Amino acid sequence: MKKVRRALCLFLCMVFTLGISALVFAADKSRLDRAVEKTGEYICKTVKQPQISSIGGEWAVIGLARSDEDIPQEYFEIYCKNAEKQLKECGGVLSDKKYTEYSRAALAFTAIGKDPQSIGGYNLLMPLGDYEKTIWQGVNGPIWALIALDSGKYEMPENKDAKTQATRQMYVDYILSCQLDDGGWALTGDKADADVTGMALQALSRYMENENVKNAADRAVLCLSKMQNADGGFSSGGIENAESCAQVMAALCELGINVDDARFVKNGKTVFDGLMEYYTEEKGFKHTKNDSETNLMATEQAFYALVSLQRISEGKNSLYDMSDVKMAEKTTENTVYENSGVVKKKEIINEGRTFADITGCESKAAIEALAQRGIINGKSENHFEPYATMTRAEFAAIAVNALGLTEKGSEPFDDVNENDWYYDVVRIAYNYGIVSGVSETRFNPNGIISREEVSAMAARCAKLCEIDTEVSADRQRDVLSAFTDYNEASKWAWSSLAFCFEGGILDDSVLEIKPKEAVSRAEVAQMIYNLLEKAELL
Repeated sequence: MKKVRRALCLFLCMVFTLGISALVFAADKSRLDRAVEKTGEYICKTVKQPQISSIGGEWAVIGLARSDEDIPQEYFEIYCKNAEKQLKECGGVLSDKKYTEYSRAALAFTAIGKDPQSIGGYNLLMPLGDYEKTIWQGVNGPIWALIALDSGKYEMPENKDAKTQATRQMYVDYILSCQLDDGGWALTGDKADADVTGMALQALSRYMENENVKNAADRAVLCLSKMQNADGGFSSGGIENAESCAQVMAALCELGINVDDARFVKNGKTVFDGLMEYYTEEKGFKHTKNDSETNLMATEQAFYALVSLQRISEGKNSLYDMSDVKMAEKTTENTVYENSGVVKKKEIINEGRTFADITGCESKAAIEALAQRGIINGKSENHFEPYATMTRAEFAAIAVNALGLTEKGSEPFDDVNENDWYYDVVRIAYNYGIVSGVSETRFNPNGIISREEVSAMAARCAKLCEIDTEVSADRQRDVLSAFTDYNEASKWAWSSLAFCFEGGILDDSVLEIKPKEAVSRAEVAQMIYNLLEKAELL
């Protein structure tokens, strides 16, 4: 009988305990959901013009896009428009030192369903293929490079200008090499910092099948557990603050560790409880508890950490696993330049113009049509040399002439000088987003242009003509897989190549793309002719 009573007592204790746990969870979930709702509303009201920026920019966009809140699509389009304008003004160079700028922007575009490899004519992932420049910031660079690349499962870009081409493993190894003796990470010094340790774990969370990574992560988790304050929160540089709580909470979510894991409960308080100590309803989060006002940086970081916890508690993909993001619908405001009234139809100014060496050339009609409009010139008065190659500067001239572009603007390239014949056309093509450099300071004007490069530039021309150039990832594969050598094409060129073949800019009856081969002058003439015909500019 005593055994029965004892068993019954144990059973009732279990029920009572589980009941309390369920009630506590329900209360925390309700508190979490309300904090996400109210903080999201505050950010929308405060950050009305999100742009490429560490504050008032990507973190707000990422948090809102990954939340369940009803955010108008127009909000994200404002970010797109502002970001594309910024990219145009800086020529796609967000920073020559801090490559986390590219990672952060890539994350935001991925979160809203935009391909960061084609934003206003720029590939925001391309800089991350440069190992030396990415690690210039120390461990912060590779951390965010991996998070950005893994968010959309992007391939590592092939950066032709990089001294050392990066790989994911190189970045993983770099992060592991920076782990401190206490198990954590820091930007400087030999003592772990909660923020940096949390961020390192966020980056490494996708590589836990690697035994070295798993061992490093286990040490780091133990380190963070020891660093946790009595109220559940965290400090950085000896100062208790909201951002440290946010980074650790985001790390736990990416690792799949519950916030109420015994290792992260101090005096009955979790890191969620610690973070909420900085919360002011409808006004966001303070940086420290003693601050009289809330802080936008703290608010944005706390918000996306809360969203991360909310997603995990609801069984959804983690904050940075964006494989569940659907491509956003295309809007008309998707070009690098405000194109209303920019593109002009070119009239015939030299009727009957032809060349002696294009008889029998398949592109004869296209060459003549362009030559008669002053869009393209021969290599001499009577010879076009249809099968000769074309330089990057020559294509810039043809593109500018074809669209009737006149505004010049600035030009950032060291190898394009005022005395060069192509100085103006490169400046114009660059400022309209048609061309970009082979590096931050070099255009390589005399470099021979390849078929995939000219396809990318032709697609940018099409955007200026207000032609919809967007091709879904699935459709890209469908279109390009019809060619025997499609795997030889760079991934950054897939979208442009697919558009050019599907849109009739390139001849889709051929068997091979030959993406890396030099394109001929006749082929360029035919592509530009097809583009102008599609845009009703002939």
